Amino acid sequence: MTGDQQEHVFFDAVLHPHRSLPPKGFLAVMIAIGIISFVAGGAFLLMGAWPVFGFFGLDVALIYFAFRMNYRSGRVVEHVRLTDKSLTIERVHPSGKAQHWRLEPTWAQARMTVTARGRTLRLKSRETWVEIGKFMPEEERESFADAFTAAQVRRRDNIGLLGAENAQLT
Repeated sequence: MTGDQQEHVFFDAVLHPHRSLPPKGFLAVMIAIGIISFVAGGAFLLMGAWPVFGFFGLDVALIYFAFRMNYRSGRVVEHVRLTDKSLTIERVHPSGKAQHWRLEPTWAQARMTVTARGRTLRLKSRETWVEIGKFMPEEERESFADAFTAAQVRRRDNIGLLGAENAQLT
């Protein structure tokens, strides 16, 4: 691309859920739960309540699968990019399925809206709304909206400057 065709990036964010327990921590928790359940189940087994031993094993399996589902849902990624020519949003689900939106950047706005689930963050351009950051805490969504709005102001200022330069050149 030549210099006048190159897009200027004003905002580029990759959003993903926070997971506070790393894989090694998960392993340690599962080992601790397994040992405690085995010891407690063994005590019940020695007392003659042998069916309880199986329920302790079931508890460990259910906790394991709950953690695995949580980690799987944490693989969602959203990429938001604002340039002088476009606003693109890409969401990659844990299954690998990707969704793409390409919006007109001139009309783009970040809005916190109230829904039945609480306050959500939506990017709007003309009549198209895309909800993003469902997995983020409300404070982070508000911070994102502020940062996006500031980038949009920089974009508009930059386009105004480029328009003035082009007018002077002609």
